Amino acid sequence: MQSNEILTVVDSVSTEKGLNKDIIFNAIEIAIASASQRHFHEDADLYVLIDRDTGEYKTHRNWIVFDVSDEEFHHETHISKEDSGLEIGETFSKEQENIPFGRIETQAARQVMLQKVREAEREKVVEQFKSQNNKLVSGSVKRVTRDNIIVDITYEAEALLPRDKLMPGEIYKINDRIRAILQIVEVEGRGPQLMLNRSCPEMVTELFSIEVPEINEDIIEIRGVARDAGSRSKIAVKTNDGRIDPVGACVGMRGSRVQAVSSELGNERIDIIIYDDNPAQLVINALSPAKVESIVMDEDSRSMDIAVNEDNLALAIGSRGQNIRLASKLVGWNLNIISNEEAEAKVKVDETEFLANIIDSLGVQEDIAEKIISSGFLSFDDIAYAENDSFKNYIESEDEINRIKSAAEDAALLEAMGAVTEEEDNVESLEGLSLDEENIKKLANKGIKNKDDLAELSIDELQDIIEISEDDASKMIMKAREHWFN
Repeated sequence: MQSNEILTVVDSVSTEKGLNKDIIFNAIEIAIASASQRHFHEDADLYVLIDRDTGEYKTHRNWIVFDVSDEEFHHETHISKEDSGLEIGETFSKEQENIPFGRIETQAARQVMLQKVREAEREKVVEQFKSQNNKLVSGSVKRVTRDNIIVDITYEAEALLPRDKLMPGEIYKINDRIRAILQIVEVEGRGPQLMLNRSCPEMVTELFSIEVPEINEDIIEIRGVARDAGSRSKIAVKTNDGRIDPVGACVGMRGSRVQAVSSELGNERIDIIIYDDNPAQLVINALSPAKVESIVMDEDSRSMDIAVNEDNLALAIGSRGQNIRLASKLVGWNLNIISNEEAEAKVKVDETEFLANIIDSLGVQEDIAEKIISSGFLSFDDIAYAENDSFKNYIESEDEINRIKSAAEDAALLEAMGAVTEEEDNVESLEGLSLDEENIKKLANKGIKNKDDLAELSIDELQDIIEISEDDASKMIMKAREHWFN
């Protein structure tokens, strides 16, 4: 390429695309180096420098200073310390004669330059939209393909809306107006891309922010959203002004506000509930109108057993488990709905088991053990750290109380050590399946403690327990089944 040609290309492309000239120069440098590569060894490290004033360019080649006695020494990429005059590990650079460009080289350079310019254009557009990441944008459908919808969001920017990010049953034609959440996504090999999403929870949040002025004024906060796109959503709201009813404000006069949001989402059903810092109360709110009778919480596994009467079972669970599933997503705990009878039976079983443990571990009579349980102590930790006065109604000796508390502390320690050992066993039994400790714990809480247990799961069942793609879930299950066939 001639120097005057380079300067002309830089000026015209920079003006046409609105890009900094340095970006164009860099693109041309990469293009010339790439086109020159075919005249050198494929491993040769070439780079080109263009004089920004004259357009003249020089081709350079790099070698890494390497120990010539090393078996990995390669003449095309390495140079000896003696030949370079540099220390091992440094880079030796030498100017090369510029390659004369024929038709093939010119075409190759042009393609590389256009690619780099397109990448620079895309990065420029992405930079402009960074402030709108995860915000609602609108545009018109420009093109429809089998897998994607291309949407014009400004006169100079396009975004991609994958079909799997649409709501079920949605169909769009060219020139249709569309609103969606803008997400800047890193696509491997292509850099940052503008992607749209209509099925994400943020879609609900942003639509309510438009319809409910109190949200933008920070009078009302949306503290959580759980969504089955196109079917049902639950949102938890909180007011920062005690005079304002957050649910009423979001519903609007005669339901106008929530109906506007629902209409945009294909008449998706939206449940608006009061947020509470107490997870148990939040669950009660989330399951309304189903009436919760009792809740047993396990903070270690972040799970709750929720007892409801028989009449409320179907309401609490919902069609195909949708209500309890959304409530679980909203609260961030694993929720298990059981009947009152099941809850009572479970309590009795737990109390009977703990009664036997107290008698055995603390060395007390059955009547004393029963009184300890009836006093509300349901774990060895509770007993170990209770005030001595809590036992004086049925144990007179201070020494005996201290002995029992000390034994309870030892028993609690043994339980903790057993839990650690069990977790280590789980890790060992599920090794080789690319599972982190958190997911192993989630599986263990659901009774999945070895490869055989996991191998018997369906893809849907595994996805209900841990966050994993359908493809990865399938691969993990097949990996767990490998030993069946070996």
